[in-house]
Amino acid sequence: MTAPLLVRIDARDRAWMLRCAISPAAPRASQAGWAAITHLGGTVVSVGAAGLPWLWCCEWPRVSHMALATLVISHVLVQLAKRTVGRGRPARTCHLRAAVREPDRFSFPSGHATASMAVALAYAVAVPPWAGPLLVLLALLVGFSRVRLGVHYPSDVVAGQLIAIGTALGVHGLA
Repeated sequence: MTAPLLVRIDARDRAWMLRCAISPAAPRASQAGWAAITHLGGTVVSVGAAGLPWLWCCEWPRVSHMALATLVISHVLVQLAKRTVGRGRPARTCHLRAAVREPDRFSFPSGHATASMAVALAYAVAVPPWAGPLLVLLALLVGFSRVRLGVHYPSDVVAGQLIAIGTALGVHGLA
């Protein structure tokens, strides 16, 4: 019973990914826009966004520490899951051309989706009430961009975002 369920879930995941993936014939501006969004979840931006406020005053060093802790812990969990599950990227399994460079050969879970959500949630508690939802929305866009650009399946993104949420709850619960 479990295997057919997993096969159906995988088939739906692939269908959603293929429906959302950007066409190679899409305008360059569209491809560049999605690539810019996806890079907000990359290493340099995520670590910079989490660590740079450490240099500021008042409560920002504490919040930055929380963001870095959430980012590092969630990244370790993602890397453990990636090497345990070993799911291939869509370009390898669906004969789809990724619109951006793939950081590694493993797809599940999405590190970009995890990183962007981890940083967004860490700062959502410290910014004005209207800004928190904007940060989370931006993190959701980063996650969708990974599917749009053909480097992740939707379940990869959701799993990564759930790891970030769980990690953020744990880190903020300990603080």
